[in-house]
Amino acid sequence: MTQREPMWIIGWREWVALPDFNVDAIKAKIDTGARSSALHAFNLKRFRRRGKRMVRFAIHPIQRTARGALEVEAEVIEYRRVRSSDGKVESRPVIRTSVRMHNRDWEIELTLTNRDEMGFRMLLGRHALRGQFLVDPGRSLRAGYPVNSKT
Repeated sequence: MTQREPMWIIGWREWVALPDFNVDAIKAKIDTGARSSALHAFNLKRFRRRGKRMVRFAIHPIQRTARGALEVEAEVIEYRRVRSSDGKVESRPVIRTSVRMHNRDWEIELTLTNRDEMGFRMLLGRHALRGQFLVDPGRSLRAGYPVNSKT
């Protein structure tokens, strides 16, 4: 039997990094009520590269500002119908990327959508958190600022 790493306790919002997109830190809402995770993305451009579905999009990693926008690309693994918090159903591109929090790196699926009106540019849902962390909804920013665990 292999020994599992201890499950760290995180709060209802945390700093995470998206190393594949060179995002050192983005504040994410931790939402165990949401199945999937979402990232604020705009200027989506769909295209194909070597037969693979791709998407190029821009992100604003810093809350409440348009400064520091980054343009990134990712392979689309599928399109998924998602019901947003306001009850609307939309078809969103789904990508796979690495995320870093509390000195841990792991792969997650992210849906891309316009979260401009939302308080957080990123939402981490329960599928991304499963087996990684326990959530204390009365606390926030417990994991600290992301650091590069590869160094």
